[in-house]
Amino acid sequence: FFRYTDKMMSNARSQYRAIDAEQPSYGKYIAAGVTVGVAAAIGLGSGLALGNNMPASSLYTVAPATRVSNTIGARATMPIYSNGAASRTSYDVQQPAGLMSAFPQQQGETYFQETTAPAGVFSGMGALMGAIPLAAAAGYFLGKSQKKQEPIAMAAYSGEPLQVVTQGGARKSMALKGENAGLIINHGTEQTLDELCANSIRFLAVDGVNKANSGHPGAPMGQAPMAHILFNETMKFNPKNPFWTNRDRFVLSSGHGCMLQYSVLHLLGYDDVTMDDLKSFRQWGSKSPGHPENFETRGIEVTTGPLGMGISNAVGLACAERHLAGVYNRPGHEIIDHYTYTIAGDGCFQEGISHESCSYAGHLKLGKLIAFYDDNNITIDGETSLSFTEDVEMRYKAYGWQVLRVADGNTDYDGIRKAIADAKACTDKPTLIMVKTLIGYGSPNKANSHDAHGAPLGKDEAAATRKNLGWEYGEFEVPKEAMDVFRSAIPRGAKQEEEWNKKVEAYKAAFPELGQQFQDCVIDQKLPEGWENCLPRYKPEDTSFATRINSFKALNALGATIPGFVGGSADLAPSNMTLMSCSGDFLAGQYENKNFRFGVREFGMGAVSNALALHKTGLIPYCATFLIFTDYMRNAIRIAALSQAGTIFTMTHDSVAVGEDGPTHQPVEIVGSLRMIPQLAVCRPCDGNETSGAYRMAVKRSNGMGEIGISGRPKTFPTLLALSRQVLPNQAGSSIEAVEFGAYTIQDCEGTPDLILIGTGSEVELCIQSANKMAEGGKKVRVVSMPCWEFFEDQTQEYKDSVLIPGIPTVSVEAGTSFGWHKYSDAQVAIDTYGASAPGDRCLKEFGMTVENVVATAMKLL
Repeated sequence: FFRYTDKMMSNARSQYRAIDAEQPSYGKYIAAGVTVGVAAAIGLGSGLALGNNMPASSLYTVAPATRVSNTIGARATMPIYSNGAASRTSYDVQQPAGLMSAFPQQQGETYFQETTAPAGVFSGMGALMGAIPLAAAAGYFLGKSQKKQEPIAMAAYSGEPLQVVTQGGARKSMALKGENAGLIINHGTEQTLDELCANSIRFLAVDGVNKANSGHPGAPMGQAPMAHILFNETMKFNPKNPFWTNRDRFVLSSGHGCMLQYSVLHLLGYDDVTMDDLKSFRQWGSKSPGHPENFETRGIEVTTGPLGMGISNAVGLACAERHLAGVYNRPGHEIIDHYTYTIAGDGCFQEGISHESCSYAGHLKLGKLIAFYDDNNITIDGETSLSFTEDVEMRYKAYGWQVLRVADGNTDYDGIRKAIADAKACTDKPTLIMVKTLIGYGSPNKANSHDAHGAPLGKDEAAATRKNLGWEYGEFEVPKEAMDVFRSAIPRGAKQEEEWNKKVEAYKAAFPELGQQFQDCVIDQKLPEGWENCLPRYKPEDTSFATRINSFKALNALGATIPGFVGGSADLAPSNMTLMSCSGDFLAGQYENKNFRFGVREFGMGAVSNALALHKTGLIPYCATFLIFTDYMRNAIRIAALSQAGTIFTMTHDSVAVGEDGPTHQPVEIVGSLRMIPQLAVCRPCDGNETSGAYRMAVKRSNGMGEIGISGRPKTFPTLLALSRQVLPNQAGSSIEAVEFGAYTIQDCEGTPDLILIGTGSEVELCIQSANKMAEGGKKVRVVSMPCWEFFEDQTQEYKDSVLIPGIPTVSVEAGTSFGWHKYSDAQVAIDTYGASAPGDRCLKEFGMTVENVVATAMKLL
């Protein structure tokens, strides 16, 4: 109805389109009914009555009018049916026709002219127009009496601002141009509680980015309604205990818009994000860095920024919930029951990693994973139509997801609520909610453009945005009404956690043994007493295996001993030797099992595994593929190290000894490049004992060791094992415990050595053979096994000097690049070129991994 009264009947330019305003949810129907009824009655009655008593004449102009108004007392134009000249197409009336018995005699260029049409036609039409304001008033007051309000977005139009008829008083609407123009509503000072909450998020984000003069304001401005509904109405969490086990998890996959998350965390009362932190966004020492960092800020679940990584982490978090629920929940005792939510943008859905992980999520039927697609059609380059035109909805339906839509994510709060409810109602599919938003919503000059994406709005545009959205609060100012809504999360979350604690106590009483395991392994994240004793130990006379087989034995021992030990391979389980015989496959309907079948999805596998570790419920995940394919998942490995995820990366086929598959599958530079990643420990064990020792350290690092982190527990870190395809002998001098030192003397000589040979993995045996050969010539040679550079660097200088004696020449031997070895050796036997397709032993020989070459290199050095 209000759309009709504002638009009126006009011959104005077609780009002026209808404007919708707030209206009572039932008032529009009442108003429409009153309009039709009253207008029809008055129009018909007046037309008949006046038509029989008034002269057949009317008032009109020569030139058509170009502006209209529905305000009584102003001039209005209407078409006229006349027998006059063709140019005489409209007439002017000073007040609504039909409410007076005669027209004024003269107004400007207007004049009388008799027509053949019955006077009652004009009088009836006038009466009809006059009845509309009466009907509008009736509808207004009747509609106002209804309690529920329905916010409606305006339609697109362009030109100068127009006066909008609304229930709450006149409000200005800013006219925009372009395909998506007019999606902004210029609000007045009266705002609903939903608007207050969403705008509080928006303007904290705008102000934080402006103050930093760096950041991405557009995404938070569009995503604010989603965040408001999620955190204030949907999710369960406790701001005063960010690590409560059964909290819902939230991931901001479009991590560049992190001022959204920081603003929400502050508003909710998380201690880590103060107003000062918001004011020091992207500054040294702030808890609000440039992208969300879980190791820096409590309330951040995973580190995001590389697009697609976050939604893939969300898949992993949802897997963790399903697995724990499968292991521990019993009828009437559902102690693990939480959702994983994520907001992702256009870029996330373009990145290949999201295809891998979301396909996997659909396959697993993860019904408690709900993803929001912030569908604003803008990336850094401009409109997504430049490069991205696929049907995302159909793609996700093909993955096995439920797909829902919210046509107006800027103002349709009820639409968002309904979509979430519908998502939760679907228990056998993950849900993608495609929410159409406007990037930079509210900004008069930068909304719906890449200008709002990666740069501050600026002082003037921020002021214009405040005016546009009717936000009468200063920088970093939050209205009390909104703050009260957000801060209600504190008592609500405390109550939710308290109720859950009672559930856990009842569970322990009903299932004492399983309850104690849940307390120890999930809540307290403890490893079982004496778990290290399960790792296999080897003597020289024992059967020798490839270290990938030693790994298989270690994995199976750990899987049978540690409840939270889970993992799998990227479709290479028979080659990587990563299946645990103690459990079945983790699949839909059998989530309690431990073996994950990731398929050919290395990058997605890495992200999912990282999230299993960052779920912080005692899970220790491993994932496996060929070492060469770590390049497919490199960013997931890097993010694991950065975000302190205790993921174990089990990588096999570690050198040119892979053989016949050739250089595409023979890693020569991979180990060296992985060693460059800070906080990642790269282990290349030489035999069964060192393989068990590598897993011992990997599990310790995954569970937490050393410095205390923000969770109050020791920090966790990832470990990567590079394992051989070929059989390696068990060494007399190796041990599980020695691996912890990173490098140690595995075979020594009498007295001070003339030379030290340093080997890793399969080349330790080569070093021992070379040392024995040199000993025949009277040379005293120490052999050092160096399975892990990073562990060695953690030792004291005294220990390091005791192993690599200063002043004694050293030669490193590794079937890979010489890169980095200059730190430890004076000469290098290495492979600084690609491999070749041939049997593995022939490749090793041709590339210099022989006793003769090692001895010759050493003798040159001596």
